[in-house]
Amino acid sequence: MGDVVRTTTEPMLGPIRLAWWRERLEELDQDKPAPAEPRLQAVQRELVPRGIAGTEIAALERGWLSLFDPFPWTVETSEAVWFRGRTLFWLGARVLGSPDEAIQSAGGIWTLVDAARHCSDGPSRAMLLDQARTFARGLANARFPWSLRPLSMLVAVAVRDLRRGEPFEAEATPGRASAMLAHRFSGRLKQP
Repeated sequence: MGDVVRTTTEPMLGPIRLAWWRERLEELDQDKPAPAEPRLQAVQRELVPRGIAGTEIAALERGWLSLFDPFPWTVETSEAVWFRGRTLFWLGARVLGSPDEAIQSAGGIWTLVDAARHCSDGPSRAMLLDQARTFARGLANARFPWSLRPLSMLVAVAVRDLRRGEPFEAEATPGRASAMLAHRFSGRLKQP
């Protein structure tokens, strides 16, 4: 669904394309074979047997759809973005065998910062970052179990982005890699 948002040049077509993905994901729960689309086939082959329903993945659409809202974004837009992150990390934690509330909250923080990093509107970006900081304070000094650190490392980098502020550091830098590795060993989130 992220590819739909990134590649849509006509904003009115984006919701239609997202609806197609949502419908195809929901169909995976009806024991239909996945269409000849490699990502849907991978979902059916890898996630459905692990107890992840297509409708659960389809719920991510709401958060992606909100990115087509006109600027400036509202609190409702940021809530949809936050929900997408919580859902994504909840699904990821289930695949890793360790779902818990803290990793869901961490997913909300990560997706707010990620949306801000890609947002071209200053006031909308500021709102996303303010909300991410508020949520991050609630998880400061949380310690994630080893099994969830592949996910929580992403949040550690998002919290680092919150501390450093704008302009954002490029995605692939030694500092960001160092923050991920440090978190991988400690499992702790720092203060935003």
